[in-house]
Amino acid sequence: MALAKEIMGSSMIERSSFVSSNNVFLSHRHQQMQSQLLVKPVLVPLQQSRVHLRRVGRGPVAAISEDLFKTTVPDEVVNFKVRAVVTIRKKNKEDLKETLVKHLDAFTDKIGRNVVLELISNDVDPKTKAPKKSKEAVLKDWSKKANIRAERVNYNAEFQVDSKFGVPGAITVTNKHQNEFYLESITIEGFACGPVHFACNSWVQSQKDHRGKRIFFSNKPYLPSETPAGLRALREKELKDLSGNGKGVRKLSDRIYDFDVYNDLGNPDKATTFARPSLGGENIPYPRRCRTGRLPSDTDMHAESRVEKPLPMYVPRDEQFEESKLDTFSAGRLKAVLHNLIPSLKASISADNFNAFSDIDSLYKEGLLLKMGLQDELLKKFPKIVTKIQESSEGLLRYDTPKILSKDKFAWLRDDEFARQAVAGINPVNIERLEVYPPVSKLDHDTYGPPESALKEEHIIGHLNGMTVQQALEQNKLYIVDYHDVYLPFLDRINQLDGRKAYATRTIYFLTPNGTLKPIAIELSLPYTGPSSRSKRVVTPPVDATSNWIWQLAKAHVCSNDAGVHQLVNHWLRTHACLEPFILAAHRQLSAMHPIFKLLDPHMRYTLEINALARQSLINADGVIESCFTPGRYCMEISAAAYKNHWRFDLETLPADLIRRGMAVPDPTQPHGLKLLFEDYPYASDGLLIWSAIENWVRTYVHHYFPNSSLICNDEELQAWYAESINVGHADLRHADWWPTLETVDDLVSILTTIIWLASAQHAALNFGQYSYGGYVPNRPPLMRRLIPQENDLEYANFLADPQKYFLNAIPSLLQATKFMAVVDTLSTHSPDEEYLGERQQPSIWTGDAEIVEAFYEFSAKIRRIEKEIERRNGDPSLRHRCGAGVIPYELLVPSSEPGVTCRGVPNSVSI
Repeated sequence: MALAKEIMGSSMIERSSFVSSNNVFLSHRHQQMQSQLLVKPVLVPLQQSRVHLRRVGRGPVAAISEDLFKTTVPDEVVNFKVRAVVTIRKKNKEDLKETLVKHLDAFTDKIGRNVVLELISNDVDPKTKAPKKSKEAVLKDWSKKANIRAERVNYNAEFQVDSKFGVPGAITVTNKHQNEFYLESITIEGFACGPVHFACNSWVQSQKDHRGKRIFFSNKPYLPSETPAGLRALREKELKDLSGNGKGVRKLSDRIYDFDVYNDLGNPDKATTFARPSLGGENIPYPRRCRTGRLPSDTDMHAESRVEKPLPMYVPRDEQFEESKLDTFSAGRLKAVLHNLIPSLKASISADNFNAFSDIDSLYKEGLLLKMGLQDELLKKFPKIVTKIQESSEGLLRYDTPKILSKDKFAWLRDDEFARQAVAGINPVNIERLEVYPPVSKLDHDTYGPPESALKEEHIIGHLNGMTVQQALEQNKLYIVDYHDVYLPFLDRINQLDGRKAYATRTIYFLTPNGTLKPIAIELSLPYTGPSSRSKRVVTPPVDATSNWIWQLAKAHVCSNDAGVHQLVNHWLRTHACLEPFILAAHRQLSAMHPIFKLLDPHMRYTLEINALARQSLINADGVIESCFTPGRYCMEISAAAYKNHWRFDLETLPADLIRRGMAVPDPTQPHGLKLLFEDYPYASDGLLIWSAIENWVRTYVHHYFPNSSLICNDEELQAWYAESINVGHADLRHADWWPTLETVDDLVSILTTIIWLASAQHAALNFGQYSYGGYVPNRPPLMRRLIPQENDLEYANFLADPQKYFLNAIPSLLQATKFMAVVDTLSTHSPDEEYLGERQQPSIWTGDAEIVEAFYEFSAKIRRIEKEIERRNGDPSLRHRCGAGVIPYELLVPSSEPGVTCRGVPNSVSI
């Protein structure tokens, strides 16, 4: 048995049913020899997740040991056949052209224009010094199976190899058809080592478009230094092909990953008002995005020309949405078509403002079109689109009721709900423990005025449950959400925009004896204009009807500040934009064979595509973000300022972020190594469960391949990936001294855990509740149109006469609100093909290391246990930020979800 294991190269050998049942493929002598050598698979149980796993041998594995031939049989070469099972995923929908080309491919396949495969061995031929290759084989029955309507279709091919071929480590695919096809997997049966799996998951282009052969490697991971001799040149070639040469305009069928600055957000050719500064470079630092190579605009050589909808933006072909995802996204766009049509019908709308809160409610009952009687008008101007909307669903004519209204229609008015959303809403990452009162600005005093706050002790002393301010600080009872320094540098420009009015806000919260937060003061700041200016104002909880409406307006301005920072900084910048360089560098520097690429692969899915779509219609000039958020055309400059002044990769870990904000302190006795200052912080307490599970999984994985740090230092691909991510992808911050080093096993575990956390749980916590909380605009108005009147202001009398009307005129208009609602509805939607944390495509064969497969199943089981624990917490009445009358449970970090807008679910990647 020991000899057999040594010959086969692993204890994880699976006996191939194909070998045992197909005598035609092996000579009688060869079969007899195999029957003596094959062993049954042995599963080695994985120990605790922190234990260093035994490192299994990775040397080349021969089908039949060469030494054994020398001692037992004459030195002769035995030819035999092996079979490939090739799984192609077919499209559900085809346009006329695709259908015609499909039939043409079926015909030409019969006359020799086939899909051609070639196996490549791990070994080199000792005579030619080149990799051993099989004879070419073609897919059988392509024409016969052309009309099968199944989602997946299996095709067969037969290869002829000899007994000295070794184990196949790669396979090349040549597509001589006209159409591209999606190659999901290939399994080779007939070798003594058992089935060899190739998890391809890639589009294979026609040879007429891309002359070279496509290379796929088996699922056996290899560090660069351990790459079998027969695969080394292919490994290098594949990475070179993916990196490109940095020149030319990219075709939609290309698979080239490269970097560029954000010089494609503006459209100066349309009008000067659509020009925007480039983000990225010395003037305005920003992460890099995927290069498209489009020509410059006609009016600005430094600005890339635009590609407007419905034309597609370039991303590498394998990064584009798959069909079910595209259908879901398109359905969201169909729903969002309302906000494209309504502006053209503005003349038909008698009033652009909500006249009463019942007008907002009617959006969820009647729908905007039905309410305003615009169907006939729409039908005249846009007959095809209206027909599509009506055919799709009557529900597209109205908006779903947001979850914030599901338990208590008036919850958004309550102070406890306003405070609860700071720790359990869609932006729970800005609250900090207050260490100094009053707070002090860090902005330049000469430019922005005195740093002192207008907040005084008398503003809050009556809300501290009998404590002094100093006692409240010392007992960790005071917290703050501070947007003063983020907004103040931009306020002059923002407030000059039509229909935009903003303050720079600070909100003080007190932690009550029952463990909940309550807001006790709001500071509203405007730019400093001199000693006599009214640039700072403090609003405190109401004592009468007038102060109640002032307080509601102040909270609305806080929410508008919060919505902007949430979308521009925490959501877009920290999860979408800052991850893109790591993804680009991974494809350029890490081979698909590299174990770290295999680990990261599901956490990179769709991110480049959704970021490209965002550049096309969300963060671009006059796009959804500029249209719907208070900063308007300065939105992305606020994002860039946050990147330059505040973003640090080393503080993107959940523990480091919580400690930085003073929400936790280091505590080695705790399971996560830190202690929260108050227990009922749902985002943090649930997040730490997921953070810990990811970290343990990554540690197990990394230790398996890197039992010592010298392997990390000497891994040229790994070092190149991390160096390029920083020096090119984050070039403007590359000299910062806070970048973590990549020298030890712990370094690698921390870096990878951070990336996976940001791509999965952090993004989910910030994204999938957007419609549930923001779909009711008064709860979180994304922009404000009026300041709060003071007694000597001309508008004060109007405010006193009809405060409800004043409030409704201060929040987004009907057009702005419906546009925003349609977009956040799309962004909050899970597609049917979503892959959630703890799930993978082809979970049993994504890697050839059986111990790692078992470790992944253990990680999956841990994620399921976390889900049950979160459900238990949501039913615990002592946790009042997530349980109680009218309180929405905190489910944004519940790992699983159904498709649709569910306000829960943690996908593996930034996929929407």
